[in-house]
Amino acid sequence: MPDTLTALDAFNAASSAAAEEELLACCASRAFATGVTSRRPYGDLTTLLAAAEDAVKGLAWPDVLEALAAHPRIGERAGGGGREASWSRQEQSGVEDDLRAALAEGNRDYEARFGHVYLVCATGLSGARMLARLRERLGNDVERERAVVREELAKITRLRLVKLMEGER
Repeated sequence: MPDTLTALDAFNAASSAAAEEELLACCASRAFATGVTSRRPYGDLTTLLAAAEDAVKGLAWPDVLEALAAHPRIGERAGGGGREASWSRQEQSGVEDDLRAALAEGNRDYEARFGHVYLVCATGLSGARMLARLRERLGNDVERERAVVREELAKITRLRLVKLMEGER
C-alpha cells in the first residue's frame, strides 16, 4: 500500500482534471470534485477530509442528486469493474440474499416517496439494519430526509477518500 502522504502529495500535484476524476470515485458530483480540487494543496489527510465533508454538506440539491445517481440501490450488486463499483460491492457486503426482496420493495417505496435512491453508509451494517433504517426513514419529511442523505453521503465520501489516499482499488 502506498504511504498516505505520498498519495496526498500525488493528489496535490495532479492536474485539476486528474484530481477531479479521482474524487468522482468518492462522490460523483462534479461540484464536489471541483470544490475539493480547487482548495489544494492539502497539508495532511485530516485537512483533506474536512474539506471534503464541507464540500458535500455545501452541495446544492441537484448536485446531491448527481452523486446519488452513481449509487446502486441497497441490495443490488453494483456492476462494472471500476473503483466505485468495487467499493460499493464491498460496502454492501452485509446484505444477505434472503433480504434482497424486502430491500427491493423498500427501495421502490422510498423512491416513490422521495424521488431518488435510498442512500445509507452500508459499511459495517447488516442487511437487516439497512432495511430497518430504510423503513424508519420512510417516516421522514422531505427536508429531514435531505439532511440525512447529506450525512450519509458525507460518511461514504469520507470512507472512500481514505481508501483513495491509501491506494485501495
